[in-house]
Amino acid sequence: MNFRKATKADVPHIVRMLANDPLGALREDLKHFSIYEKAFELISKDEHQELMVAESDDGEVIGTFHLTFIQYLTHQGSIRAQIESVRVREDHRGKGIGEKMFTWAIQRAKDKGANLVQLTSDKKRPDAIRFYERLGFVASHEGFKLFI
Repeated sequence: MNFRKATKADVPHIVRMLANDPLGALREDLKHFSIYEKAFELISKDEHQELMVAESDDGEVIGTFHLTFIQYLTHQGSIRAQIESVRVREDHRGKGIGEKMFTWAIQRAKDKGANLVQLTSDKKRPDAIRFYERLGFVASHEGFKLFI
């Protein structure tokens, strides 16, 4: 397996993975890829963001995750790594790919000088929550969102 930054050509593969679950199917729009391409352009130009793909040995995109590095004043001016949009292609789930993606992402965060890796997970995703807990993540805070 290989990890690399996503390219514009990867956007359709990534969006299909994002839409391929009950929650993603409600919020993603597979008919209008131009909105995702515009977002990709902004992400790819930001040195603090890394949209990653996992490739199989034969070059197929089989997973994705989005890393954002956030500089803080708290915690003695440390950097936090935020992991979002973690997906493994449906036909490759249960093969340890998610764990390999997190191992890579955590090492990348360390390499960038982060002292904390954080993520959020929808409460409607109990399997994902158990997976994150198994990896050592702790539900230490209560999260809030305001859609505007």
